[in-house]
Amino acid sequence: MSPRRPEPPADRPVEDADDPESAVRTIVLRRLSSAPRTRTELEKDLIRRGADADASRTVLDRFEEVGLIDDAAYAHMWVESRHRGKALARSVLRRELRERGVNEELIASALEHIDDESELARARDFARRKVKVRPGEDPGKAINKLAGQLARKGYSAAVCFRVARDSVSALLEQRQDHVIDEMDAGLFIDEFTEHQESV
Repeated sequence: MSPRRPEPPADRPVEDADDPESAVRTIVLRRLSSAPRTRTELEKDLIRRGADADASRTVLDRFEEVGLIDDAAYAHMWVESRHRGKALARSVLRRELRERGVNEELIASALEHIDDESELARARDFARRKVKVRPGEDPGKAINKLAGQLARKGYSAAVCFRVARDSVSALLEQRQDHVIDEMDAGLFIDEFTEHQESV
């Protein structure tokens, strides 16, 4: 008795399938059920799985016609999610969408609501949540660290250092005000003493 031939994965087209479009449709529906995809992402996946090229084109065209594949909606959703949730700048969002096969016109449309002011505001929000200065730490070191975090989000060097300097300064000022309030209440603050001795 010959060994049993392993069956291909359920979402992989069978080379001699009688209905290649049905095989492609199954793959695409399963991929879309887990998360939205661009047409390019689906095309690459179908090629990798060895799907019939004509069947793939027919199915993808049909899915675009009925709105199951919508690169414009995908781009807007991606920008909204990644800009708001991850504080990514336009440069990174543009690169990510290009990597997913979204065309330049759709990318520009998805990014048009993010101007310089809104991008700066998002950078400041991120910095306020991330800024840290340990007692006795050189503020310049804290600024450089925060600026590096912002740079990895795609913000320009000018924005990174401007926002980082403002955020560190605001934190130190807030901390100083707090220390003064505590001293007025007659409390001894070790952090304040350490800071004064290091100056």
